[in-house]
Amino acid sequence: MSLYLVPKSLLYIEAVAEHGAIQSAARAIRISASAIDRQIKLIEDRLGTQLFDRQTTGMTLTSAGEMFVLLARRWQEDETRLLSDIRQMQGVDFGHVRLVAMDSLVNGLVPRFLKAVAREYPRVRVDVEIATPDGAAELLDSGQCDLALCFNLRPSRDIHVLWSAGLPLYCVLAPGHPLAQQPSVTLAQVRAYPIAVQSRALAIRRMLEARHSWMFEDGPPPVVTNSLQLLKQLVIGGAHVALTSEMDAAPELLSGQMRAIPVAGSNTAAQTISLAINARHSLPRIASVLSEVLIQEAEALLHSLRSRPAG
Repeated sequence: MSLYLVPKSLLYIEAVAEHGAIQSAARAIRISASAIDRQIKLIEDRLGTQLFDRQTTGMTLTSAGEMFVLLARRWQEDETRLLSDIRQMQGVDFGHVRLVAMDSLVNGLVPRFLKAVAREYPRVRVDVEIATPDGAAELLDSGQCDLALCFNLRPSRDIHVLWSAGLPLYCVLAPGHPLAQQPSVTLAQVRAYPIAVQSRALAIRRMLEARHSWMFEDGPPPVVTNSLQLLKQLVIGGAHVALTSEMDAAPELLSGQMRAIPVAGSNTAAQTISLAINARHSLPRIASVLSEVLIQEAEALLHSLRSRPAG
C-alpha cells in the first residue's frame, strides 16, 4: 500500500535510473513519456545541471542524479515506516521489514525465522536479500534494509549491533570421513585432505589467509567458491572438508549429514554472527518486534547445536 507521499518527480527520476530510458520507465510506471521528460527537464533547468547523461545506448545518472535517487528512496522508506507505525498504533500487526542475510543461512536460521513470522505476524511482509558481509554493511549504511544478519560485521559508528554471538572455528566433514572421529583437529591435519574454501568475498577466507597463508599454498588444490550452499554439498559428498562455523552448517549438523570437529590452536580464526541496524535511522516498530523474533530463533538454534550429542 502506498500513501502517495513521494513527489512524482522523484519517482520519475528513479524509474528512468532503473530502466535506463524514458520510454521504458513510462511503460513500467504507466505514465506518459512526455510527462516524465518534462518533469526531469524542469528540474534540470532550475538546477542548471544535468541529472542524466543522455547517450544513444540509454540514460545514466550523473552525480546530481544519484543524489535525487537517494532522496527518492529516503522518501519511500519514510512513507513505509509511517504507514507501519500508524498500523501499529491501531493495534494491527502490519508492516514491511527488509532483512539482508548471508547465503549460508538460507536453509537454516532464515527459514526458521520466516516460519515464526508467518505464524505470529501473518500480515507482515518480509523482504530477504542475500549479500556478503561487506555488501550487507553497505545496504545497512545506505538505508536499503532494516535488519542485517551477518558474519564478521566490521565495527562502525553508524552500525548498532542488537545481538551477537561468538562462533568458534570448526572443520565440517561427512560422518564417514577419516577425520570424523577425532576429538579435535589441527589446520595441518585438515589441509592434508581436499578442502573447499570460501572466496575472498567472505571475511573468514580473508582471516584465514592473513593468519595461515600456507593453507592456500600447500596440499591438494582447493575448491574456491562464494556459495556456502555449494561448499556444504561438497562436504556432504564426502570428498572435501571445509572450515566454517556451526551456524553456517546448522541444518546439516542437526540432521547428521555433517559432523563438526573443533579446530585446535590459539591462533584460529574465530567468527561472530550479529544482528545489526543503522544507528542513524529510526527502526520501524514492526522491525523492532521482528528483530526480537529473529534473536530468539538464533539463540534457540545455537542451543540446539551446542546441546546435540557429540559424534
